[in-house]
Amino acid sequence: MFQRDFTLVNVAEEEKVLKREINLARNIQMKLLNGDPPTFKDGEVSGISIPARLIGGDYYDFSYLPNGKIRIVIGDVMGKGIPAAMLMILTRGVFRSVAEITKGPGETLAEMNKVMYKDLRSLGSFVTVFCADWDPKTKILTFANAGHNLPVVVRSSKESESLPKTKGVMIGGLPNQEYPEESIKLNNDNFVLFYTDGVIEATNENGTMYREERLKNLLLDNFEKEIKEIETSIVDSINEFTKGVPQRDDITLVLLKVSQEKTDITSFTSPIIS
Repeated sequence: MFQRDFTLVNVAEEEKVLKREINLARNIQMKLLNGDPPTFKDGEVSGISIPARLIGGDYYDFSYLPNGKIRIVIGDVMGKGIPAAMLMILTRGVFRSVAEITKGPGETLAEMNKVMYKDLRSLGSFVTVFCADWDPKTKILTFANAGHNLPVVVRSSKESESLPKTKGVMIGGLPNQEYPEESIKLNNDNFVLFYTDGVIEATNENGTMYREERLKNLLLDNFEKEIKEIETSIVDSINEFTKGVPQRDDITLVLLKVSQEKTDITSFTSPIIS
């Protein structure tokens, strides 16, 4: 009887330790993701990530480049929970390293794939990544894609579109890949939504998915709002649609909004807490 009670005590203590460590891991991840975004005149960026479990595998980041551009990245690691979170940290580290030495988003993705391919293949995993360079002076967004959802551009309360398709294999899919780039011009008051598939694949009690069409309609309805209000509207809409159905996948959003005045970067605060 004593041995049995002692075993139960040990199991209970181990569960408490595990719970504390998972909560610590969640706090670390939230600090990495939810820090202050870069700030600049005549435009704004914002990001939010909501894991399906205590910790998740979605990722977004910003890098301020020497040429005055801002590099935006959003990614989705295969899987959920602790394994995906560990690969998310790997992805973050690689992006931060290669962003400083690569000229554009296509080269950034190619270098990320080169660095991560062997490890991801050995783990049987992959990461979808969308990378874009925003030039506040010319208002040109240049981008490349590694198997990720195409962001949505909203130009008015009546006009939305997905970014032009760019071919690219997910990170870890094939070795020695090239990622072609495309560019678009953004006008005053336009905004771009980058997102992971947890948004459009959110499912309600009837098994119906949220889908891209519903997302685009919501963005049109909220065109006049400020960036954080748009972000909140998306999250509220998903919650209302699912109505308490457990979240099955991580949900991550990044918004870039252009304003009317002349653009001039004034300061930058990394979203990652050092």
